[in-house]
Amino acid sequence: MKKYTFLLVLFCLIMTGCTSRQSTNMVLINGGTYTRGSLADEYDRDFDELQHQVTVSSFYIGIYQVTQREYQRIMRVNPSHFKGNNLPVENISWYDAIEFCNRLSRRHGLTPAYIIDGENLFWNRNANGYRLPTEAEWEYACRAGTNTPFNTGNNITTDEANFDGNYPYKDDPGVFLETTVPVGSYPANSWGLYDKHGNVFEWCWDWYGDYPHEAQINPTGAESGSFRVIRGGSWINSGHALRSAYRGIYFPGTGNERIGFRLARNAE
Repeated sequence: MKKYTFLLVLFCLIMTGCTSRQSTNMVLINGGTYTRGSLADEYDRDFDELQHQVTVSSFYIGIYQVTQREYQRIMRVNPSHFKGNNLPVENISWYDAIEFCNRLSRRHGLTPAYIIDGENLFWNRNANGYRLPTEAEWEYACRAGTNTPFNTGNNITTDEANFDGNYPYKDDPGVFLETTVPVGSYPANSWGLYDKHGNVFEWCWDWYGDYPHEAQINPTGAESGSFRVIRGGSWINSGHALRSAYRGIYFPGTGNERIGFRLARNAE
């Protein structure tokens, strides 16, 4: 009965837009040094999570994932599979996310972060406009000072994030809602960011590549590649994919109902 009550409330939120969340509400993340990747003995870790020290400069990041209301207001389309104003936008490509960042920047009188010249795309790192977080920034913000598999600790449940509870991280089965939910439906991490685990994967700037052994400062990923990095897991993934260190990949020219994004900006 508890599950069905929750689903009824969820349906109300999706259909009526009872909550109003804006991804352009941003929080300043103070720069620092952290250990990226996972411990060698972390349960169910993957081969590409080599631990190394990373230093990131201060930056702003969206408190929420970008919603369908926001995306449609700027792009005039809503390609999402699951419809609802306050649901995260999904089924968008990496290039769609880049274009949204530039259009929103112009709307707000900011210098776009991305320069598009035909098939070539460049990141103007001095621009004050909206952009995608780097993979390093994303994990730093997700961890919020933690070094455990999740920012919730050594495990995560479906009371804390939206994922397929039939396949928990360890031994705590939960519900499987089979849909996205309104952004901000679960508790924020200690730095005030919602849905860093689950709901939808989030596009990052980086091309996917192997981690280095040596320490890095403001890394931006491989020079080139076939896949862009996605982070955070989604509504249809197992608990394993929600880990702070988990590195998802996807073709940048393609989207699906598992992938959305979150905005970032340089600290001024």
